[in-house]
Amino acid sequence: MPTCLIVPEAMREVPERYVDVLHEAGFDIVYPKNPELARNRGGEEELIAELEGVDATIAGSEGYTPKVLDAATSLRVIARAGVGYDGVNIPAATQHSIPVTITPTANHEAVAEMTLALMFAASRMIVSNDKLVRAGKWPRRLPMATRGKTIGIFGLGRIGSTMAFRAAGLGMRVLATEKYPNAEFVRSQKIQLVELDELLSESDIISVHAPLTDDTRGLFNAKAFARMKPGSIFLNTARGGLMVEADLYQALESGHLRAAGLDVFEQEPPSADNPLFELDNVVVSPHIAGADETSLVAMGVEAAECIASLFRGIWPEGAVVNDSLKETFRWQH
Repeated sequence: MPTCLIVPEAMREVPERYVDVLHEAGFDIVYPKNPELARNRGGEEELIAELEGVDATIAGSEGYTPKVLDAATSLRVIARAGVGYDGVNIPAATQHSIPVTITPTANHEAVAEMTLALMFAASRMIVSNDKLVRAGKWPRRLPMATRGKTIGIFGLGRIGSTMAFRAAGLGMRVLATEKYPNAEFVRSQKIQLVELDELLSESDIISVHAPLTDDTRGLFNAKAFARMKPGSIFLNTARGGLMVEADLYQALESGHLRAAGLDVFEQEPPSADNPLFELDNVVVSPHIAGADETSLVAMGVEAAECIASLFRGIWPEGAVVNDSLKETFRWQH
């Protein structure tokens, strides 16, 4: 009987529909001995040990490095619960004929909702005002309105488009930077496509919804923050590696940026002495934008269905990152 390791902490021993999908396909289900495996604290050796005898994983943020994939000789599929896959070395997975799948239709609305929550928390100073009121103070600082403001969305894929739709519904002007835009969606939502420089200089709020690649790593740095409008807000619910935290700290501490809302960090979990945590104009959450009570189940089901399909010899179209394996993949080595 093939075995599937379910790694995400929130899915641990939860009898949801993704468990049924795997059982119906004939899989035995196991969970990590370390429930915090996805946090990468144990390094490569711990993950290698957890993958011994495992045929498939519903993966979290743990790192599938070349060393790990060399050692995981029984592994046939890595099914990411989410759309980001920067934790997986795709060339190494491809070399070992291991399809890497994502869940492209499961969590885009959850991420957009969290982005909106961070936007309102940052613009309305909700967290800092909460602390002040609890301390017996009664602050009268005026918050920033979002209606009528311009939001710049970097990355107009499924998540960015979902955010754009919601922002337009709030009466915001929407700008976007995207290499491969959906022309019909852009037209119907009256989105203005611009280059990054214009996005930075014209937007009151910048919201990042792009994958982490060699081209985007550290893209939001001191130069980019300097280009942003004085008093603007920066939101990142994509990947921490897209920004340079030290540069963001300087832009916020100096007052050039009004606030930031962050669900992701360069190091995760971040250390308790992260300088950004000293600032009252920063609102943070623990890289949980894509997971809520609804999307978690949807991601689990979609990931499980990818595993079950591949086990049955069916290619899950639109969900495989290394699609070049389509013609050659066989479950049995």
